[in-house]
Amino acid sequence: MCQDSSPVSGQAASRRSFTRFLAAGAGLTVLAACTPEAPSAVPPSSAPTPASSPAAVTATPTLEITTAAPTTEAAAPAAPSPTPSPSAALPRQFSLTDPASPWLIVNKHRPLVPADYVPADLVRPAVAMTASGEASLLNSTTAAAAEAMFGAAAQDGVSMVLASGYRSYATQVATYNGYVASRGQADADTASARPGYSEHQTGWAFDIADGNGVCGFQPCFADQPAAVWAKANGHRFGFVVRYPWMFHPITGYYYEPWHLRYIGVEAATDMMNRGIFTLEEYFGVAAAPGYP
Repeated sequence: MCQDSSPVSGQAASRRSFTRFLAAGAGLTVLAACTPEAPSAVPPSSAPTPASSPAAVTATPTLEITTAAPTTEAAAPAAPSPTPSPSAALPRQFSLTDPASPWLIVNKHRPLVPADYVPADLVRPAVAMTASGEASLLNSTTAAAAEAMFGAAAQDGVSMVLASGYRSYATQVATYNGYVASRGQADADTASARPGYSEHQTGWAFDIADGNGVCGFQPCFADQPAAVWAKANGHRFGFVVRYPWMFHPITGYYYEPWHLRYIGVEAATDMMNRGIFTLEEYFGVAAAPGYP
Protein backbone atom coordinates (compact mmCIF):
# COMPACT_ATOMS: atom_id res chain seq x y z
CA MET A 1 0.00 0.00 0.00
CA CYS A 2 0.99 3.64 0.35
CA GLN A 3 4.46 4.45 1.62
CA ASP A 4 5.19 6.24 4.89
CA SER A 5 5.78 9.84 3.90
CA SER A 6 4.12 12.06 6.52
CA PRO A 7 4.66 12.84 10.23
CA VAL A 8 3.31 10.34 12.72
CA SER A 9 1.11 12.98 14.33
CA GLY A 10 -0.82 13.46 11.10
CA GLN A 11 -1.21 9.73 10.82
CA ALA A 12 -2.52 9.36 14.31
CA ALA A 13 -5.25 11.90 13.64
CA SER A 14 -6.11 10.21 10.37
CA ARG A 15 -6.26 6.81 12.01
CA ARG A 16 -8.47 8.09 14.88
CA SER A 17 -10.82 9.72 12.40
CA PHE A 18 -10.92 6.59 10.30
CA THR A 19 -11.61 4.39 13.35
CA ARG A 20 -14.40 6.70 14.53
CA PHE A 21 -15.87 6.55 11.02
CA LEU A 22 -15.93 2.78 11.15
CA ALA A 23 -17.45 2.78 14.62
CA ALA A 24 -20.18 5.15 13.48
CA GLY A 25 -21.85 2.35 11.60
CA ALA A 26 -20.96 3.31 8.07
CA GLY A 27 -21.14 -0.26 6.89
CA LEU A 28 -17.40 -0.65 6.82
CA THR A 29 -16.80 -2.88 9.83
CA VAL A 30 -16.11 -5.68 7.44
CA LEU A 31 -13.79 -4.19 4.89
CA ALA A 32 -13.95 -4.98 1.21
CA ALA A 33 -13.48 -8.44 -0.26
CA CYS A 34 -11.89 -10.28 2.66
CA THR A 35 -13.07 -12.98 5.04
CA PRO A 36 -15.32 -11.29 7.64
CA GLU A 37 -14.11 -13.03 10.79
CA ALA A 38 -10.75 -12.61 12.46
CA PRO A 39 -8.65 -15.72 11.92
CA SER A 40 -8.55 -18.43 14.53
CA ALA A 41 -6.56 -21.61 14.66
CA VAL A 42 -8.35 -24.49 12.97
CA PRO A 43 -7.51 -28.17 12.52
CA PRO A 44 -6.41 -29.40 9.09
CA SER A 45 -9.31 -29.38 6.68
CA SER A 46 -11.07 -32.62 5.85
CA ALA A 47 -11.56 -31.33 2.33
CA PRO A 48 -9.29 -33.07 -0.19
CA THR A 49 -6.19 -31.19 -1.25
CA PRO A 50 -5.19 -31.36 -4.94
CA ALA A 51 -2.72 -34.11 -5.70
CA SER A 52 -0.11 -31.53 -6.64
CA SER A 53 -0.38 -29.69 -3.34
CA PRO A 54 2.67 -29.78 -1.06
CA ALA A 55 2.20 -30.89 2.53
CA ALA A 56 1.03 -28.14 4.85
CA VAL A 57 3.20 -26.83 7.64
CA THR A 58 1.75 -28.06 10.90
CA ALA A 59 3.83 -26.06 13.35
CA THR A 60 1.83 -23.70 15.50
CA PRO A 61 2.82 -20.08 14.85
CA THR A 62 4.70 -18.55 17.76
CA LEU A 63 4.80 -15.05 19.08
CA GLU A 64 7.01 -12.99 16.83
CA ILE A 65 9.97 -10.89 17.87
CA THR A 66 10.53 -8.29 15.23
CA THR A 67 13.94 -6.83 14.56
CA ALA A 68 12.53 -3.41 13.89
CA ALA A 69 9.89 -1.56 15.86
CA PRO A 70 6.54 -1.43 14.00
CA THR A 71 5.92 1.91 12.41
CA THR A 72 2.61 3.69 12.18
CA GLU A 73 0.75 4.27 8.93
CA ALA A 74 1.43 7.55 7.22
CA ALA A 75 -1.15 10.30 7.21
CA ALA A 76 -3.67 10.04 4.39
CA PRO A 77 -2.24 11.18 1.07
CA ALA A 78 -3.96 13.86 -0.92
CA ALA A 79 -7.27 12.63 -2.30
CA PRO A 80 -6.45 10.56 -5.39
CA SER A 81 -7.96 11.36 -8.73
CA PRO A 82 -10.96 9.13 -9.52
CA THR A 83 -9.62 8.63 -13.03
CA PRO A 84 -5.97 7.54 -12.94
CA SER A 85 -3.78 8.49 -15.85
CA PRO A 86 -1.27 6.03 -17.31
CA SER A 87 1.86 5.92 -15.20
CA ALA A 88 4.28 4.63 -17.83
CA ALA A 89 4.40 1.19 -16.27
CA LEU A 90 6.89 -1.41 -17.38
CA PRO A 91 6.49 -2.51 -21.00
CA ARG A 92 3.40 -4.68 -21.23
CA GLN A 93 4.44 -8.24 -20.50
CA PHE A 94 1.17 -9.80 -19.37
CA SER A 95 -2.53 -9.43 -20.02
CA LEU A 96 -4.64 -7.17 -17.81
CA THR A 97 -7.78 -9.23 -18.49
CA ASP A 98 -6.68 -12.88 -18.51
CA PRO A 99 -7.39 -14.41 -15.07
CA ALA A 100 -4.25 -16.54 -15.43
CA SER A 101 -2.08 -13.41 -15.80
CA PRO A 102 -0.20 -11.96 -12.80
CA TRP A 103 -1.07 -8.49 -14.11
CA LEU A 104 -4.81 -9.14 -14.16
CA ILE A 105 -6.84 -6.22 -12.86
CA VAL A 106 -10.15 -7.23 -11.33
CA ASN A 107 -12.22 -4.57 -9.62
CA LYS A 108 -15.81 -3.32 -9.50
CA HIS A 109 -15.67 -2.34 -13.17
CA ARG A 110 -13.61 -5.30 -14.37
CA PRO A 111 -15.17 -8.71 -13.57
CA LEU A 112 -13.50 -12.03 -14.18
CA VAL A 113 -14.14 -13.66 -17.54
CA PRO A 114 -15.43 -16.29 -17.18
CA ALA A 115 -17.21 -15.27 -14.00
CA ASP A 116 -16.80 -18.75 -12.51
CA TYR A 117 -13.09 -18.97 -13.31
CA VAL A 118 -11.10 -21.62 -11.41
CA PRO A 119 -7.27 -21.54 -11.45
CA ALA A 120 -5.86 -24.71 -13.00
CA ASP A 121 -2.91 -24.99 -10.61
CA LEU A 122 -4.24 -24.52 -7.08
CA VAL A 123 -1.87 -25.81 -4.41
CA ARG A 124 -1.50 -25.51 -0.65
CA PRO A 125 1.63 -23.49 0.19
CA ALA A 126 3.96 -24.79 2.88
CA VAL A 127 3.40 -21.89 5.27
CA ALA A 128 1.82 -21.40 8.69
CA MET A 129 -1.91 -20.83 8.27
CA THR A 130 -5.24 -20.57 9.99
CA ALA A 131 -7.11 -21.09 6.71
CA SER A 132 -8.61 -24.46 5.82
CA GLY A 133 -10.26 -26.11 2.84
CA GLU A 134 -10.21 -24.11 -0.38
CA ALA A 135 -9.14 -20.98 1.55
CA SER A 136 -5.75 -22.63 2.18
CA LEU A 137 -5.00 -22.75 -1.57
CA LEU A 138 -3.22 -20.36 -3.95
CA ASN A 139 -2.13 -20.71 -7.55
CA SER A 140 1.30 -22.31 -7.83
CA THR A 141 3.18 -19.08 -8.67
CA THR A 142 1.69 -17.17 -5.75
CA ALA A 143 2.21 -20.13 -3.43
CA ALA A 144 5.93 -20.33 -4.22
CA ALA A 145 6.35 -16.57 -3.71
CA ALA A 146 4.41 -16.75 -0.44
CA GLU A 147 6.66 -19.53 0.85
CA ALA A 148 9.72 -17.41 0.12
CA MET A 149 8.19 -14.32 1.74
CA PHE A 150 6.95 -16.07 4.87
CA GLY A 151 10.38 -17.67 5.26
CA ALA A 152 12.17 -14.33 4.97
CA ALA A 153 9.80 -12.78 7.49
CA ALA A 154 10.49 -15.61 9.94
CA GLN A 155 14.24 -15.03 9.56
CA ASP A 156 13.59 -11.44 10.64
CA GLY A 157 11.66 -12.65 13.68
CA VAL A 158 8.21 -11.90 12.25
CA SER A 159 5.45 -14.50 12.44
CA MET A 160 3.20 -14.29 9.38
CA VAL A 161 0.14 -16.50 8.88
CA LEU A 162 -2.01 -17.23 5.82
CA ALA A 163 -5.54 -16.34 6.91
CA SER A 164 -7.51 -16.63 3.66
CA GLY A 165 -6.50 -17.59 0.14
CA TYR A 166 -8.56 -18.91 -2.76
CA ARG A 167 -12.31 -18.40 -2.71
CA SER A 168 -14.44 -20.14 -5.33
CA TYR A 169 -17.27 -18.53 -7.25
CA ALA A 170 -19.77 -20.66 -5.32
CA THR A 171 -18.32 -19.56 -2.00
CA GLN A 172 -18.41 -15.92 -3.07
CA VAL A 173 -22.08 -16.32 -4.08
CA ALA A 174 -22.92 -17.62 -0.62
CA THR A 175 -20.83 -14.97 1.14
CA TYR A 176 -22.23 -12.06 -0.84
CA ASN A 177 -25.85 -13.26 -0.67
CA GLY A 178 -25.52 -13.56 3.10
CA TYR A 179 -24.56 -9.90 3.32
CA VAL A 180 -27.41 -8.89 1.00
CA ALA A 181 -29.91 -10.81 3.10
CA SER A 182 -28.75 -9.24 6.36
CA ARG A 183 -27.82 -5.71 5.23
CA GLY A 184 -29.32 -5.03 1.84
CA GLN A 185 -27.40 -4.82 -1.42
CA ALA A 186 -26.09 -1.27 -1.07
CA ASP A 187 -24.43 -2.05 2.25
CA ALA A 188 -23.33 -5.50 1.07
CA ASP A 189 -21.38 -3.87 -1.74
CA THR A 190 -19.20 -2.07 0.83
CA ALA A 191 -18.40 -5.30 2.66
CA SER A 192 -18.09 -8.08 0.09
CA ALA A 193 -17.16 -8.39 -3.57
CA ARG A 194 -19.93 -9.53 -5.86
CA PRO A 195 -19.45 -13.03 -7.25
CA GLY A 196 -17.01 -12.92 -10.16
CA TYR A 197 -15.39 -9.68 -8.95
CA SER A 198 -13.13 -10.98 -6.18
CA GLU A 199 -9.34 -11.17 -6.37
CA HIS A 200 -9.50 -14.16 -4.04
CA GLN A 201 -11.08 -16.17 -6.88
CA THR A 202 -7.98 -15.72 -9.05
CA GLY A 203 -5.44 -17.42 -6.76
CA TRP A 204 -3.23 -14.32 -7.07
CA ALA A 205 -4.30 -12.78 -3.73
CA PHE A 206 -4.49 -13.76 -0.09
CA ASP A 207 -4.96 -12.31 3.37
CA ILE A 208 -2.35 -12.49 6.10
CA ALA A 209 -2.59 -12.39 9.88
CA ASP A 210 -0.03 -11.92 12.60
CA GLY A 211 1.17 -14.98 14.46
CA ASN A 212 -0.31 -13.67 17.69
CA GLY A 213 -3.74 -13.18 16.12
CA VAL A 214 -4.03 -9.54 17.16
CA CYS A 215 -6.22 -7.17 15.11
CA GLY A 216 -7.21 -9.74 12.50
CA PHE A 217 -9.10 -8.05 9.63
CA GLN A 218 -9.22 -4.75 11.52
CA PRO A 219 -7.61 -1.38 10.70
CA CYS A 220 -5.27 -1.76 13.69
CA PHE A 221 -3.64 -4.69 11.88
CA ALA A 222 -1.62 -2.08 9.98
CA ASP A 223 0.53 -1.64 13.11
CA GLN A 224 1.17 -5.34 13.71
CA PRO A 225 4.62 -6.74 12.84
CA ALA A 226 3.38 -8.93 9.98
CA ALA A 227 1.67 -5.99 8.26
CA VAL A 228 4.59 -3.63 8.83
CA TRP A 229 7.04 -6.18 7.44
CA ALA A 230 4.87 -7.09 4.43
CA LYS A 231 4.36 -3.44 3.51
CA ALA A 232 8.10 -2.77 3.60
CA ASN A 233 9.32 -6.02 2.06
CA GLY A 234 6.50 -7.61 0.05
CA HIS A 235 7.74 -6.15 -3.24
CA ARG A 236 10.93 -8.22 -2.94
CA PHE A 237 8.76 -11.29 -3.48
CA GLY A 238 6.33 -9.79 -6.00
CA PHE A 239 3.56 -8.60 -3.67
CA VAL A 240 1.75 -5.29 -3.21
CA VAL A 241 -0.81 -4.32 -0.59
CA ARG A 242 -3.74 -4.09 -2.98
CA TYR A 243 -6.08 -1.72 -1.12
CA PRO A 244 -4.03 1.12 0.37
CA TRP A 245 -5.01 3.75 2.90
CA MET A 246 -7.41 6.39 1.48
CA PHE A 247 -7.34 5.10 -2.09
CA HIS A 248 -10.88 3.68 -2.07
CA PRO A 249 -12.02 6.28 -4.66
CA ILE A 250 -9.77 4.37 -7.08
CA THR A 251 -9.80 0.76 -5.85
CA GLY A 252 -13.39 0.64 -4.60
CA TYR A 253 -12.32 -0.83 -1.25
CA TYR A 254 -11.31 0.67 2.07
CA TYR A 255 -7.91 0.09 3.61
CA GLU A 256 -6.92 -3.58 3.88
CA PRO A 257 -3.35 -3.90 5.19
CA TRP A 258 -3.83 -7.69 5.25
CA HIS A 259 -4.72 -8.19 1.56
CA LEU A 260 -1.64 -8.96 -0.56
CA ARG A 261 -1.64 -9.37 -4.32
CA TYR A 262 1.07 -10.99 -6.45
CA ILE A 263 2.12 -9.08 -9.60
CA GLY A 264 5.75 -10.20 -9.89
CA VAL A 265 8.97 -8.86 -8.42
CA GLU A 266 9.80 -6.47 -11.27
CA ALA A 267 6.43 -4.70 -11.31
CA ALA A 268 6.00 -4.65 -7.52
CA THR A 269 9.48 -3.18 -7.06
CA ASP A 270 8.86 -0.60 -9.78
CA MET A 271 5.65 0.50 -8.06
CA MET A 272 7.47 0.77 -4.73
CA ASN A 273 10.39 2.73 -6.14
CA ARG A 274 8.15 5.18 -7.97
CA GLY A 275 5.64 5.67 -5.18
CA ILE A 276 2.63 4.38 -7.11
CA PHE A 277 0.03 2.91 -4.82
CA THR A 278 -2.67 1.18 -6.88
CA LEU A 279 -2.73 -1.19 -9.83
CA GLU A 280 -5.26 1.06 -11.51
CA GLU A 281 -2.81 3.95 -11.45
CA TYR A 282 0.18 1.83 -12.37
CA PHE A 283 -1.42 0.26 -15.41
CA GLY A 284 -3.48 3.32 -16.36
CA VAL A 285 -6.95 1.81 -16.16
CA ALA A 286 -10.11 3.54 -14.98
CA ALA A 287 -10.89 3.86 -11.30
CA ALA A 288 -13.66 1.64 -9.95
CA PRO A 289 -15.15 3.24 -6.83
CA GLY A 290 -18.43 1.34 -7.27
CA TYR A 291 -20.27 -1.06 -9.53
CA PRO A 292 -21.67 0.41 -12.77
